Amino acid sequence: MTSNQKHAAEAYVWIWLPDATEPIVCGKLEKENELYVFSYGKNYRKNPHAIVLSPLELPLHLGKYTPEGMNIMHSCLRDAAPDGWGRMLIDYQYSPFLPNELDYLLLSGSNRIGALDFQVSATEYVPRTAKEIYIEDLDRFASQLESGESFKGSLNPLFLHGTSVGGARPKCLMTINQTDYIAKFSLSTDVYPIVKAEYIGMKLAKAVGIHVAEVQLDRITARDVLLVQRFDRVRKENQILRKLLLSGLSLLGLNEMEARYASYQSLATTIREKFLHPKNQLTELFKRLVFNVLIGNTDDHARNHAAFWDGNALSLTPAYDLCPQQRVGSEATQAMAMGGIEGNFSTIRNILSISHCFLLEESQAVQIVEHQYETICSLWKLLCDEVGLSKNSQALLWKRAILNDFCLGK
Repeated sequence: MTSNQKHAAEAYVWIWLPDATEPIVCGKLEKENELYVFSYGKNYRKNPHAIVLSPLELPLHLGKYTPEGMNIMHSCLRDAAPDGWGRMLIDYQYSPFLPNELDYLLLSGSNRIGALDFQVSATEYVPRTAKEIYIEDLDRFASQLESGESFKGSLNPLFLHGTSVGGARPKCLMTINQTDYIAKFSLSTDVYPIVKAEYIGMKLAKAVGIHVAEVQLDRITARDVLLVQRFDRVRKENQILRKLLLSGLSLLGLNEMEARYASYQSLATTIREKFLHPKNQLTELFKRLVFNVLIGNTDDHARNHAAFWDGNALSLTPAYDLCPQQRVGSEATQAMAMGGIEGNFSTIRNILSISHCFLLEESQAVQIVEHQYETICSLWKLLCDEVGLSKNSQALLWKRAILNDFCLGK
């Protein structure tokens, strides 16, 4: 694509249905003024195996669906689009072209999060893929990022592997020994060892009983690499199945500009009304809220929560992006509001004040808090030693982010 290329005016949406190994077209996305309007295809509506893309936004009916509120695109479709990191890579590759939302969908890699992809054709599926990459390639790629120099042609596959991943930090998709991962890597500009900190956060979360994505920590040259096993892919008899996901923003019917209105209480309400086995799911969400506060993860925005959707039921995905955030002062608030007796302050007292929203007795909520506190205390030093976290880095996190006196009410 060049700067003379016309902007896309439409894109066809393809979906991997549950247990399917090949995608089928399900509808069309069209640009109408500043909005992106969706309609299901006739053949898809007649398909007995068809599922709605979102039970909250797009019922399987004839006609065009126009985004509501501040949305310019339906949230369930925006979930499959690249975020800050992926958009930066696309902007870099295709400068000075200024992509619109459809362009970002059509220029990003097809191995995206979830079970959707976007094509220029309604009849022929042509995946946008690149050759396999290896963990050693990440060091060269990151070094080029840090230097600000032009990328060599040999690194171009890494662009495609990175464009379809959400979030703002550097990452790309990899397959190692038939297992699919999201690889996150450190940069020399990181103000604290964020990759090691996330590994510790994820391991602590698993230890306290939270359902989390499996992680590994690797190292190339002087760079840390966190491998997060993908839970939206299932390998079955040499075939790959894709699982459809909806972000917390989609579950709440919000877009990025409205993210500040997302709250744990509203997500809990959605779980009570829409999810399979809501009581268990509510307990899980409460555990994640407690954990985020105890480890100082204030980046728990609505895109860092998600649910599986299989056409019949919603259920929380494993937790991900659980990383202590470096803190200057003592007071903190969560990215997703709580609405407790202390507003949105990140304190245990505030969490306990809304435990009833998660269908928990106060004694149950207290037991969860105490268990997590004791587990974090007992495993912190062991995990720091495991990853070789320096004394100085430990001091930056312990009692500043992790188990900060403010969160404990001291």
